[in-house]
Amino acid sequence: MFKFFCCLCTVLFGFALLSAQNSPDCRSAIPVCADAPIAGIADGGGDIDDFDPDVIRQTGCLEKGSVSSANIENNTSWYVFRAGTDGRIGFDLEALPSPGGIITAEWDFALYGPDVDCGSISNGSAQPIRCNYEVNNTRFTGIGVNPENGQVGAPSLTGNLNTYDEWIDVRAGEVYYLLINNFNTNFNGDPENYILTFTGTSVDADQNTALDCTLRDEFLGLDIVACEGDPDIVLSALNSPAGPNISNVTWEVDTDDDGNIDAVLASGPAETTYTVSSPNSGRYYVTIDDTLGGTITDNILITFYGIPVLDRIDVLDDLSDNNTIEVFVQGNGNYEYALNGGEFQDSPIFEDVPPGQNNLVINDKNGCGTTNPIPFLVVGYPKFFTPNGDGIHDAWNILGIETLTDPVVFIFDRYGKLLKQLDETTVGWDGTFNGRPMPSSDYWFRLEYERDEGGVLVANTIRTHFSLVR
Repeated sequence: MFKFFCCLCTVLFGFALLSAQNSPDCRSAIPVCADAPIAGIADGGGDIDDFDPDVIRQTGCLEKGSVSSANIENNTSWYVFRAGTDGRIGFDLEALPSPGGIITAEWDFALYGPDVDCGSISNGSAQPIRCNYEVNNTRFTGIGVNPENGQVGAPSLTGNLNTYDEWIDVRAGEVYYLLINNFNTNFNGDPENYILTFTGTSVDADQNTALDCTLRDEFLGLDIVACEGDPDIVLSALNSPAGPNISNVTWEVDTDDDGNIDAVLASGPAETTYTVSSPNSGRYYVTIDDTLGGTITDNILITFYGIPVLDRIDVLDDLSDNNTIEVFVQGNGNYEYALNGGEFQDSPIFEDVPPGQNNLVINDKNGCGTTNPIPFLVVGYPKFFTPNGDGIHDAWNILGIETLTDPVVFIFDRYGKLLKQLDETTVGWDGTFNGRPMPSSDYWFRLEYERDEGGVLVANTIRTHFSLVR
């Protein structure tokens, strides 16, 4: 079976193994291509948390590599690849011996995709499609077939003792993230070396097209979603195909990502890196002039999100049989919403909201924070009340009436006889008329109040009914 090794964003030729850079963070995962064989190294912890510590211990596989305090964050490597053709892809992850000739690494992996983002990986909404933290009995682990003993990959099951997972079937254009972790030394950060070799029918057919090498040309990496307060993001021109042959570098930014450059950030032969700090979102551009007279460009969109901030809650139909609200949040994050301790939903619209005080929680799906419960009031009315002296639903009134302008409520029996008049200062109707308890029945009310519409107070009248139950 023909195979190829991963390339770390550098144009290299020949077949000598080369020392490799490492990316311990998902958001700066190294694009994999087919230019040259190369050895990887896992050499310490990253700058950000790629996994929510509370989630990682509940993932079914990854917790085996997270014995204490999500230590899977140490001695890891992240790669990203894009399928160039339809077919089958696998890989061999080979442990290399230490200088003393002894293999001390215990390599494990998790593969995510297709087309997930690092935020989804972090918050646990994206689970690995292949994941193996079994104890290796050869120097290989991976996806496909173990080249050392012919072991065929099996479905990923915790505790199956199979160090190879089954192939993945890919379609052209799909993007996958690969986490590599050294379990043996992920407590102390000692670096370890490995070789990553991709296999499968796509590779057999043509190693040069199996993985989309245009991903390598996107040397600044894929777009980054980060949280406000995260560590700085360092963009590097040294990862470009120009390598060290740089005569000048210019960095620019389009803060609104509207196609218009807002500022030149730095320019000069020594400006090979640029540091982006929170919360400076925008699309960052780099132009590289090489010593051979060529020009190379790339750009990357970096978006910082913070804890969601509520803008407002609109009640779409006050005092209806179907109280409906719509939530508006400041910013352009990816949010989900929960009402009164219920499940989160993607839609900002809630129907059948109980009248009176409610609590809303907003969560940023990028993993950048969740609000505390936000109380809000829905003006509404109980559809029934039970004035039996037990202290529960003993009086009827418009809930939230104190938020209305000049409200007056008139209560009638079915024949139109006025029984009670209420306002915002009244506790409510106790179900009596002239001291005499009224029977169980439907009663009608008319609410009159004023609503501010564009600075103009407009009179409103609502008529509907409720039930007295004894």
